[in-house]
Amino acid sequence: KCRAELPPAAAAGPLAVTDADFEQRVLRAPTPVLLDCWADWCGPCHMLAPTIDALARDYAGRVLVAKLDVDANPATAGRFDVRSIPTMLVFRDGQLVDRLVGVQPRGAIDARLRGLL
Repeated sequence: KCRAELPPAAAAGPLAVTDADFEQRVLRAPTPVLLDCWADWCGPCHMLAPTIDALARDYAGRVLVAKLDVDANPATAGRFDVRSIPTMLVFRDGQLVDRLVGVQPRGAIDARLRGLL
């Protein structure tokens, strides 16, 4: 909306988040956060990846789109009871406000995100 130039990282795609930096990057984010919980061996996660990449570009500056590898970061996955992947967690003001499980169409994710803006 402000037409300010976005930093290069925002345009590059989703932000990789780990157990170590989850609190700082997600819970303290100044914008809503869409966190894609995924694993490299997960076929549906790879099917969803292009949509996540597009969301990161399209919502840059308004929603932080991040990815959490659940195999490498089990503490955060366990904290939010991620039992199936892909799971997308939506945070606002440091609180979990929504959860989408499984491969979702772009329109369904957009509808959830628009409700936060």
